[in-house]
Amino acid sequence: MTSPILHSYFRSSTSYRLRIALNLKGVETDYRAHHLRFGEQRSEAYLKINPQGVVPSLELPDGQVLTQSLAIIEYLDETIPEPPLLPKDPLSRARVRAMAQMIACDIHPINNLKVLNELRSRFGADDAAVAGWFRHWVAETFGPLETMLAARTTPGAFCAGDTPGLADICLVAQVANGARFGVDMTPYPAIQAIYDTCMAIPAFEKAAPANQPDAE
Repeated sequence: MTSPILHSYFRSSTSYRLRIALNLKGVETDYRAHHLRFGEQRSEAYLKINPQGVVPSLELPDGQVLTQSLAIIEYLDETIPEPPLLPKDPLSRARVRAMAQMIACDIHPINNLKVLNELRSRFGADDAAVAGWFRHWVAETFGPLETMLAARTTPGAFCAGDTPGLADICLVAQVANGARFGVDMTPYPAIQAIYDTCMAIPAFEKAAPANQPDAE
């Protein structure tokens, strides 16, 4: 069977999320790198695959193309049920989605490369100002998320129980991205503990930016 094609960039946190999910599900892919800093995601050829010009995209063997990391991950969870990435009961699913979306909707959109580049070009922000911006918006969400995780009543080493899932996938990618901008993890021991636990799992470690074919 032909493998799906993963359009990715090693340092993209959204691509990192999807790589983790694919590894957890045991899906092998044909890796295609698009260098975001060189604008390869805006090439005419790639825009025919994903008109939004972002990564990741997943081309299925039948030619269908899926975009947006959380949507692709939920597709994988629905079509490859084991291991599950979302709890079975609706209340727990909603809570896991909320934690995932705190990262994917509240941190990532204002800290992605397009926004950081716009800060530089439109407002003249230097590297220190951009890093400060990045850390500010991480703290705005990591603080409440830390409180939620510290108060959770469900036992286990992960965001919601004793197996990794959607929230853990988003958390790991964000912590890794934050390290590039000097995010201090001292105020977030629960988040750090979950990250450390996840990174001891081969599926997470294999997905790390440093282990991708296009790593620099």
